Amino acid sequence: MSVSDRPIMVKKIKKVIEGGHHGGAWKVAYADFVTAMMAFFLLMWLINTTSPQQKRGIADYFAPASVSQSTSGSGGILAGTALGDAGVKSNGSASVIENLAPEAPPNADNSGQNSNRVGATPLDTASEQALKSELQAREQASLQSAAESLKQAMQDMPELAELSKQVMIDQTPEGLRIQLIDQEGRPMFDPGSAKPNDRAKILLRAVAKIAARLPNRITISGHTSANADGTKSGGDWPLSASRADASRQIMQDAGIDADRVYQVSGKAASDPLFPDDPTLPGNRRIAIVLLRESPVLPPNH
Repeated sequence: MSVSDRPIMVKKIKKVIEGGHHGGAWKVAYADFVTAMMAFFLLMWLINTTSPQQKRGIADYFAPASVSQSTSGSGGILAGTALGDAGVKSNGSASVIENLAPEAPPNADNSGQNSNRVGATPLDTASEQALKSELQAREQASLQSAAESLKQAMQDMPELAELSKQVMIDQTPEGLRIQLIDQEGRPMFDPGSAKPNDRAKILLRAVAKIAARLPNRITISGHTSANADGTKSGGDWPLSASRADASRQIMQDAGIDADRVYQVSGKAASDPLFPDDPTLPGNRRIAIVLLRESPVLPPNH
């Protein structure tokens, strides 16, 4: 067969793209969808775990209160106005400045004070309430810090760690209350005795060390339990008072100023810690209260 008689062979090469006719674009779209869903659920979780105060802080961040509400082009003292009457003068935000400086009341004297002060103005009342709230917030923070310091001291000191179960710390309307209570087989005082044992002395000195950092006045009250048959003994009144006074002496020796002691009292079994069973050892206790102080206001309030 000659060269001219040979059949012509045409070879076609078909390229096959990986993945067939779908390609890989769907993977990118799916990854974007998964990322968006993860971001959405993360946002929902953050919203659910954020407190109202934190949400308010975030809102204030995007709408800060420090942005000027005036339409004047000047942020300075004159707010876009001129000093003199001559020349070009635009009103700017002068009306805002006038509203911020109201006229004096007609019964005000030359000294700038109201000579006929019958009652406080709304501004005075608002300032007084704000001052009270601020002082109360600071006092609450101080008492809370004292409670945390006492708890931390009990964890750090080995001799206090084993006695931590005999200390109760809580907040009351009167102030921060620290109670040193008896446990079965671990009393703070010997039966019928007004002298604290070594266990009670360690706890009283620890409380005094923390309380000495604060200026609050202190009340100390002694409590006893009822008799085994549920009756109350008349001798518990002087006994509880003597125990409270002995505790006061130990705290003063540990650094508490005598002027800070506001009240020392004995309550016998009249105020049990466990009213359902006044015979429990836990009713025998010494209660120490760091009193909340009345806010000190400026004169004329």
